[in-house]
Amino acid sequence: MRKLMLAVGGSLFLVAPVSQADVVGLGASVSYWNSDLSGQAANNGDVVDVENDLNLDSDSNANASLYLEHPVPLLPNVRLNYTVIEQSGRGRLGASGFVGVPGSVDVQSDFDLDQLDLTLYYEVLDNWVNLDLGITARDLSGELVVQDTGGNFNASETKVDGVIPMGYLAARFDLPLTGVSVGAEGNFISFDGDSLHDFNAYGQYEISLIQFRAGYRQMSIDYEDGNDRLDVEIGGPFVSAGVSF
Repeated sequence: MRKLMLAVGGSLFLVAPVSQADVVGLGASVSYWNSDLSGQAANNGDVVDVENDLNLDSDSNANASLYLEHPVPLLPNVRLNYTVIEQSGRGRLGASGFVGVPGSVDVQSDFDLDQLDLTLYYEVLDNWVNLDLGITARDLSGELVVQDTGGNFNASETKVDGVIPMGYLAARFDLPLTGVSVGAEGNFISFDGDSLHDFNAYGQYEISLIQFRAGYRQMSIDYEDGNDRLDVEIGGPFVSAGVSF
């Protein structure tokens, strides 16, 4: 992944002089994401279906972002983005069980996912068509805990943790004199059997300094950390509000 980060960074250096902000810009937003979870988790060869076996459901999904743009040539703009996902549910394991918890047992499960992104990007276009290209370092931390409801067996824990380089792409199309725009943005990487994709598409309305967005976000994680693996998809609509200076 380090080679990929260097290659993407070199490509961005070539496009850096194309466009720069005229003044310093600062923005922040918060959003709520109503997402569903599907896929599998694996631990030491045991596999569980997080949707059908564990019946996980959304408890709290939130996202916050902050960006800084500037007119300094060659230096990239900076964006921070934090996502937290918490899901829990009661289900029943299949016949094979899962990591010390036998099959056909009722279980209580909790899934927590934290992501902190640091993105360095350049504005390739900055008019009624906006295009940003960059690289993201994502600090990913996920944990799935499965415990039988009777408390007769030790809880199983599946954990993944890592800092992952990803490509970043964002595009927005403004409808002149309306305050309305549509756009999409995403992070992505596929390397050595692991892959992560995180995309969203949205409509936006801006009035004065305030921005409102509504759209759909889809995240796919296929990541192995030692004997633990997450192969899940998280998707659903979101709404956000932000300010831009």
